[in-house]
Amino acid sequence: MTETSQQTEQPTSDSVAPSADQLEVEGDVAADYIEELLDIADLDGDIDITVRAGRAYVSVTSSGDSNLRVLSKPDTVAALQELTRIAVQTKTGAFSRLILDVGGSRDARAAELATLVDRAVSRIEEGAASAALPPMSSYERKLVHDIVAERGFLSESEGEGADRHTVIRRA
Repeated sequence: MTETSQQTEQPTSDSVAPSADQLEVEGDVAADYIEELLDIADLDGDIDITVRAGRAYVSVTSSGDSNLRVLSKPDTVAALQELTRIAVQTKTGAFSRLILDVGGSRDARAAELATLVDRAVSRIEEGAASAALPPMSSYERKLVHDIVAERGFLSESEGEGADRHTVIRRA
């Protein structure tokens, strides 16, 4: 599913944040869905569920040499996350903002985003008024905003739908 459709399904600011119990149910439903998918695909993986920052986080990990790496590519993880969110919404009747991580893909992407931010900050330090990053998902933009704030700069999201991106400026 595209970023545009993800954004149109986001709850409004008037929505009530889900309770910890609701997030645990989301995590359990998501884990069941992912476990069934892993079984069908004959892939090995352990599933961990945590709740933090108003979201359920579902991590699929494996020990040693595993075939799980076939699912850990960023585009594949994004697609699986969307399918898992749909499965959760179908089962619970509520919109889900869960985050799926497969084989450490989220940490790897966070490191890539930090590198993008560092390059943008370098351009600003060399005299640019601002630096725009490429379009990315709302979750990735949130990570970027956090990284930018750690670096002592300001950031804001601009654009609509699939073109929504982050622009970084001096503080």
